[in-house]
Parts: sequence; C-alpha cells; structure tokens
Amino acid sequence: MKNSKPTFATRIASRLLRSRFGQSIIGELKASPITDSNFFPNGMSDSYRTRYDYDRIKIQEECLRAWRINPVARRIVNLISQFVVGSGVSIECDHRATQKFIDEWFNHPMNRIPAQLKSWKDEGTRTGNLFFLFSVDKLTGMSYVRAVPADMIHEIQTADNDVMQETYYTRTAMDESPWPAWDPNAEQDQFMVHFADNRPVGTSWGEPDMAPMLPWIGRFSTWLEDRARLNHFRNSIMYILRLKGTIAKGVKDQRAAELNANPPKPGSVLVTDEGEDWGILTPQLDAFDASLDGDALKTMIAAGIGFPMHWLAEGESSTRTTAEAAGTPAFKVLTDLQNTFLDMLVSLAKIAVQVRKRYDHRVNPDKEIVARGADVTERDNANLALAASRIMPVASELFDRGGIDEAEFLRLVYRMAGEIYETEEGEDVPTMLKAPLKQASRQPASTPGTDPNAPDPNAQPDPSSDPQE
Repeated sequence: MKNSKPTFATRIASRLLRSRFGQSIIGELKASPITDSNFFPNGMSDSYRTRYDYDRIKIQEECLRAWRINPVARRIVNLISQFVVGSGVSIECDHRATQKFIDEWFNHPMNRIPAQLKSWKDEGTRTGNLFFLFSVDKLTGMSYVRAVPADMIHEIQTADNDVMQETYYTRTAMDESPWPAWDPNAEQDQFMVHFADNRPVGTSWGEPDMAPMLPWIGRFSTWLEDRARLNHFRNSIMYILRLKGTIAKGVKDQRAAELNANPPKPGSVLVTDEGEDWGILTPQLDAFDASLDGDALKTMIAAGIGFPMHWLAEGESSTRTTAEAAGTPAFKVLTDLQNTFLDMLVSLAKIAVQVRKRYDHRVNPDKEIVARGADVTERDNANLALAASRIMPVASELFDRGGIDEAEFLRLVYRMAGEIYETEEGEDVPTMLKAPLKQASRQPASTPGTDPNAPDPNAQPDPSSDPQE
C-alpha cells in the first residue's frame, strides 16, 4: 500500500519540530530521573506555569491604572493596607544589642520604614511581588532599604535545579547590570530580596490579589457609566410635535426649522392651534432590573477579594447579625495577609542584622525576632476575653482536683485567650498553687418539730472556746 502524500500542514509541523525552537521544546518536555539534589531535572523551564512577560506586565499596569482611577479598586487596596498595617508594626527581640540596632535600622532617617509600610502593602496587593534593594554602608554596616517597582524587573534568574533559589534580577532598562540576590555567605555592598504573594508552585513570580477582579471592575465601571449617561439624558427635555392632517413636506420642514431656531424656553407658555399636538419624549429605563445587574457585578468583585458587600458601600442586609457573620471569613483572609506581611518584615530585619554582624559582633542574628501588628478586629478581643473567663473556673476545678497538671492548665487558658503557651528551651513550667477543696458538711437530717439551729446537747465543749482564767 502506498503512503499518502503529506499535506501542507504536516510539512510545516515537521519543519517546526526539526527547527531549533522545536528541539528546545522537545528537550524541555523529555522526562529525566529525579535525584535528591535535583528539584527540577535538567533545569526544566517553568514557562508552562508562568505568565508571559507581556501578559504579566499588562496585568500589573492594569492593576495600577485601576487603583488610580477606579474608586472600587482604590477602596479594596486601602482596606487591605488599613487592616494589615493598622496603627503600626513593631519588631522585637529579647537580645538587647540586637534590639537596639533593629530600632536604629527601623527608624533611620534614610529608611523611615514605618512611613513606608502602607505603600509596601499597596504595591504587594497591586503586583503580587515586592522587590527590596539593600545598600550597605561600608563604614557602619547600616542597611538602607528601598522598594523597587515590579515593572523595573524584567526577569528573575534562578538556579538550574531549583526555581526557589533566586540568583539575579535583570532590569527592564537596557544596558543596566542585574541586581544580585541576597547571599548570606558573601560580603555584598548591594543586593536584592524578593517576596511573592499567590505564587503558583514551580514559578518565580507572584500573582496580584486584584488580578481576578480586573475584568469585573471594568464591567462594573462600564455598567455604571452607561446608567449615569442614560439618567443624564433622561432629564433632557425633547419635544414631539405632531401636525394633524395631510401636510406637505415643505411645510413640515419649514416648521421644524423654525422651532429648532427658536426652541421653547423653560417656563414659557406655548400657544398652538388645533392643527398641532405637542408632547414630551420620556425614556423607560427600568431602573429596578438594572440594579440587580449592578449587584451581581459587585458581588463578583467582593467574592474575588473575600470582602462582604457592605464593606464596598453596598447595603446587602439590614440586620447586624448578618453583617457580623459575613465579616468572619474576611477577618480570616486579612489575618493571613497580616501574618505574611509580618513574616516579610522579620526576614528583612534578620538580613539587616546579619549584615551588621560583620561590623558589630555584639548583635546576634540567631536570636528570635518577632514582628507584632495591630489587631485585625477588636471584636476578637471581646470574644476571647469571654471564652477565657468561661474556661477559667472549669480548668481551675480540674487542676485543683488533680485532673490536669500545670502545663495543660496553662495550655487551655492560653488557647481560649487566642494565644499559644510556649516555654523557652531549658525553662520549666511554673509550679502553681492549688486552692483547698471545700468539703461538704454531713449533718443528720433534722426531725420534724425541732430547730435545726439549736445546739446539740450531746456535743462536747470545745476547749479552745473556754474563757481564760
């Protein structure tokens, strides 16, 4: 049997596969054995999960544009920053010399980190990536931190076998040397640190929180603008003049030209004869049906960020209970965002301490550093206080009766207060005192007709109660 003649599409596909581009694709798709030291064999490309450069840049530009001109987008970004940053953030360390340097670095006039926290969180919400450029003073070891816009970074270069080991950050500007990544084993005068949010596994770039909502923010803006235009033109008065009888075309055009040249003024009295019938054109907008469409669009925006509708100036319910219940999932999301942001600040502080260690051996980067932020919601404090007050009598009774030890007692009380009881290495659980148990008095039941408060005639006198001689 003769082979069929290859078609034009088959020939093109064959040439494409034999080309250098096709061979590179085949090489990346080939499977290779995975060893313990190879996370991604043969440096497998992450292009199957990462956005193209033009797509990522377009998303970041649209997020910034929406934040600048759209009130809903601006409100979402501001809400996240207000809850995450709140009234401020503090960084604490038990080591005195380390704490002194952290305070100096945190409030240095060249850093002024407390004043930049909100803009950092805004940038993270809009782009999903935060790039921090460290510049080290060679005389004092002080680190100066600057947040670099994500659109200034063209590519994140990583190790061949691990996408999480970032090595260099190439710049968007031409003929500019790349910024090296932070290397704790090298003395660097300048380096960059990258933090990514919503990063898919196997990729280097993060995803902005606003990306899924961009299409719906645009549709809501278009819908709202259309409704505003219709309502604006609805208030414009348009007269309709009907001439009765058979009128010649020239007469009709002449009458229309006269009225267009001298239209009726507001408040004037219009006098006509029986041959003219005047009216006003009024559009039917059906505003009730349109409001449902607006609610549906805004619901998609609120669902994308995890906020209840009344946070976006939309009264979805008139009951306070429904509003409070809707806020619980939002507080969970905001708490997670705050914890991620605080962990980032701890990482920045540890890097600054490690750099300072080369110039000042009094600081210790191995000591624990903790970042504390404001409470996401004050409502949790009242609920936790109520839970702790209710568990305290029960836990105390169990402890006094020997049902639980000191460690379990403290764990229960701290758990109800929303905290975690932990002891440092080598520290013992404190010894607690038990309250004496109250023993119930066992007296025989009184017989009918007798006074239960009367003294017992058979009772022996108490020597301690006898009067002294």
